[in-house]
This record gives sequence, structure tokens and C-alpha cells, in this order.
Amino acid sequence: MQKITIAIDGFSSTGKSTVAKQLAKQLGYIYVDTGAMYRAVTLFTMQHGFIDNAHFDVNGLVGKLGEVHISFKFNATLGFAEVYLNGENVEKQIRTLEVSNYVSKVAAIPEVRYQLVKQQQQMGKDKGVVMDGRDIGTVVFPNAELKIFMTASAEKRAKRRYDELTERGDAVNYEDVLKNIQERDYIDSHRADSPLVQADDAIAIDNSDLTPEVQFEKILQLVEKTFEDLE
Repeated sequence: MQKITIAIDGFSSTGKSTVAKQLAKQLGYIYVDTGAMYRAVTLFTMQHGFIDNAHFDVNGLVGKLGEVHISFKFNATLGFAEVYLNGENVEKQIRTLEVSNYVSKVAAIPEVRYQLVKQQQQMGKDKGVVMDGRDIGTVVFPNAELKIFMTASAEKRAKRRYDELTERGDAVNYEDVLKNIQERDYIDSHRADSPLVQADDAIAIDNSDLTPEVQFEKILQLVEKTFEDLE
């Protein structure tokens, strides 16, 4: 069967990564979490003191981008690939609210996007890939055979993110999580370089009131239709 590229874009905390992992496992495809790549660069930025609540040394970060090496290593126990930054497993470190507070600012830097887009395109050059992010269908793979754009209300997304963080043991409150999501939505949608927009040929899915099971079945049907259209 012909392999395709599946691009899943959308707002933060819409469950893009979860459904992308499910699809990749179902199809035997490679899964690439591009959001994790931007989070890893953000963690690097924080570790080097280039960003905090008072300042953002963009030039300092850009000058060090050559020292940022991101890779994914499959964890058979967990069933998915974990993120490594310069050889160190940072899967848990990049999922904190603190990283979330800065990631949209770091991701808006053109030099950062240029470097990561190059890596992402290389990862998917042979197709058979499911990739999720903010600009996969518009910039990274504009010719992807299937493009999906996921959205949900900010309140529903904040509740999901809050539950995820508290279940993990993080001390957060709902209002802070909601504020973070709203701020990220604005920055992601208004940045000058590769803003978050729905590709003209993407299929929108609002999962505010969908169960994960119903959503997966809906997307799987879209995949099957794509295969049929290619025959």
C-alpha cells in the first residue's frame, strides 16, 4: 500500500499528539512530535539563562542554536518515543507549565523555526509519517496527502491540561493554565513567521465534545478515505 504523509495541526492541548501517536501505531508509521522539539529548544533557552519573565536574549539563543541537538528514542515500555536534548532524556522536563509559558515565544523566532523545519522535513522525506504541530500542513509538508486541523474551546483545553498536570503531581491552578493557553493561542496565531492557521485543504475537527474513541474513529475514516482516493 502506498505510504502517505499525515499532517495534524491545531491549537495547544487539543490532543494532537495523542491521536497522532494512535494513528502512527495503527498504521505502522513514524510519529514525530514537533511540539516536543520546540519545547526542547525552550528548555535549552531556559537552561542557558536566555529567557525569564523579565527578558528574552534572542541573539544569545540564535548564537547557540548550533549546539542544540534533538532526537527521539523509542521507549518500548511506554510505547512511544521520548525526546532527548543533547543526549539527555528531557521528556518530563519539557512538559512543565514553566516551559509552556515560554515555548510560543521561542517558537516565534525565525531562526529557530528554520532549523527545526529542516529537521522535520528530513524526518518525513520518505513518507509513512504522522507529524503534529502548528505549521505542518502549511509549511513543513504543504503537499501532505491528509491534513487535519484540531480545535476546541479554550476552557475545555485548559481543563484537560490542568487534569494532566495535576495527575502528574504538578502544583498548578486552573486559572493559570487557562491564561497560558489563551496567551499561547494569541502568540501562535499572530507571529510573523509561520503563524498557526488552518491550511485551505485541511479538514477541521472540533473535539470540544468528542470522546477520544469517537475522535480516533472519525480520523481513521479520513485516513481510509485518503487511501481510497489515491487508488
